Amino acid sequence: MDVTWLDSNSWLLTVGQQRILLDPWLVGDLVFGQQAWLFKGKHPQPLALPTDIDLILLSQGLEDHAHPPTLAALDRSIPVVASPNAAKVVKHLGYHHVTVLDHGEQFTLNQRVTIKAVPGAPIGPTVLENGYILREAETGLSLFYEPHGFHQPNLQAEGPLDVVITPAVDLKLPLVGPVIRGQQGALELVNWLRPQVLLPTADAGQVTYSGLLLNLLKVEGDLQALQAAIDQQGLSTRVLAPKVGKTLTLDLVQPEPITGQG
Repeated sequence: MDVTWLDSNSWLLTVGQQRILLDPWLVGDLVFGQQAWLFKGKHPQPLALPTDIDLILLSQGLEDHAHPPTLAALDRSIPVVASPNAAKVVKHLGYHHVTVLDHGEQFTLNQRVTIKAVPGAPIGPTVLENGYILREAETGLSLFYEPHGFHQPNLQAEGPLDVVITPAVDLKLPLVGPVIRGQQGALELVNWLRPQVLLPTADAGQVTYSGLLLNLLKVEGDLQALQAAIDQQGLSTRVLAPKVGKTLTLDLVQPEPITGQG
């Protein structure tokens, strides 16, 4: 299993020999609702669009997960698996093969990878976006992704999982509370899922941000504090620090095969 962090929430995953582009923001600026004065993200160094993509996987319909300029630059024939809100974005852009996954539903990619949607981050008072569990058919290795650190207690039944991609720092707004649950959410996942590896997401590697919202956001926590908290609980999960654009081949112990089943 290989992973490449493409900054912010964007990842290129090689799972079950399938190349999966996750929540890509790779070209153009990141602006919410055309309000650049409020928040704007920029790539100081343009990222090349990955090639030979087997699937685009989208967790949310917001611009930092379903980024319209990036999706418009990609091949519309690439299959997409998406939350209901994200599916609206890619359908509007003319993508030909879009699978909508509601919570609990599953998709199989070329008989090599299963992708299951689970409840993710709240968007407004009534909508929960998606997290995903990916499993390699051949090896049984598994990966969990949710970009805001929100998850439901019943996720524990899916464990153990081998790799977790989740925020490692908290982002909080006055009067609103956590926008991203980093330290607490990550520790919950480590206790629930007992992953071999934890990879931080939603951080800024090379991207830069501007706008009024930055003056209000409070950032708490870091990778070192998270690893220390994990170690203090006697758990063996390794927190890795990926570099933008550098592929990591994850050194994972494969699950023991289940005996007695054909």
